Amino acid sequence: MAEKETKAFPAAASTRVPFALALSALAGCADAIGFLEFSQLFMSFMSGNTTRFGVAVSLGDWGNVTRVGSTIALFCFGAFIGTLLAAAVGYWRLAVLLTLQALLLAAGLLMPRGPFEFPLHAYPIVLALGMQNAVLQDEEGRSLALTYVTGAVVRFGTGLANLLLGHPSPSFWIQAPLWAALTLGAISGGLLHAAFGENAFLVPAVVAAVLAVVALVMTLIHGDGPLVSGTKSPAPDAAATAPPVV
Repeated sequence: MAEKETKAFPAAASTRVPFALALSALAGCADAIGFLEFSQLFMSFMSGNTTRFGVAVSLGDWGNVTRVGSTIALFCFGAFIGTLLAAAVGYWRLAVLLTLQALLLAAGLLMPRGPFEFPLHAYPIVLALGMQNAVLQDEEGRSLALTYVTGAVVRFGTGLANLLLGHPSPSFWIQAPLWAALTLGAISGGLLHAAFGENAFLVPAVVAAVLAVVALVMTLIHGDGPLVSGTKSPAPDAAATAPPVV
């Protein structure tokens, strides 16, 4: 297998692509539910939260500054701890991180709502979606944009340009399906929230749990083979010279 291909996690596109689309739809669903449930607070779209944070600062709305700022910080911490866990557990990454994500999505329903400035009810969901970004990576070792759409749109546009220039990124084509999956997930999240309110979070939790079981079975059967692991894969977004962690 060529060096470019082995940087992906998992190395086999037959595993990586379906998981990526399912997780992107899950993120869109959870984000839409959270947006409606928590007064337009994004669970995974930190670009939108950053704009809201800046506007809140400019207006002196310190309640929203704290509310949105803590959400951004927790999402970042989720990506941080998810990457450390991914490096620590090696080819068990899929099973471990997806199991934790399912537990956190469900745990949000058990948390107290907290005051407006600190939406405790939302924090486990935000943490889970931050962690999700460490689960998969593309052929160039970058984390796939599973919980936000800006990166997918930009990479698809630049990928098309580089295709015309004769040197496209090998995984640029997946960005459009990722956008579509996130969009469809958001539509389903809105419909689920209209029907079930905050209990709609159980749907992405169940989806994450099912994916975790599938990942666990695949890992037990295939070990560190290419369907489960990138055998020369560094931690997500690591330098090209970083040693592999699996």
